[in-house]
Amino acid sequence: MRHALALTLFFATLCYALGITLPLIHVERLWIFNDEPSLVAMIASLWESEDRFLAVIVALFSVVAPAAKLMLLHLAASDAERPGLPGWFRAIANWSMLDVVLVALVIFAAKTSGLATAVTKPGLWFFALSVALTAAASWMAGHRT
Repeated sequence: MRHALALTLFFATLCYALGITLPLIHVERLWIFNDEPSLVAMIASLWESEDRFLAVIVALFSVVAPAAKLMLLHLAASDAERPGLPGWFRAIANWSMLDVVLVALVIFAAKTSGLATAVTKPGLWFFALSVALTAAASWMAGHRT
């Protein structure tokens, strides 16, 4: 189980890094203008367009909290003397990373003007996979002996 946890955490961290840096969606407006923002680019765009409060909220719950959760899982997995996770970790684990990204995508799409089409890109799939792998790693870390 220890090796499975280590592999799951490795791939969750890799998918997370790819998920926040690769483009999440491809938006085409008026058949001329194309945009493929990553999560980091969306946060920067919100910040630059004076939506700083929203940028901070999205950054905290879509970048900082998942990174902290992964870090805590890595620490819990490497501590052989104290198996399992602290009780307060369950509160962090209840916050989903994916729903905040979906809200950010909707807001970003709503801010585009003109006729627009959107297609998912690899960043969204890596991010979603990171969510699933992190949940699996959290379960494994909580149930190891």
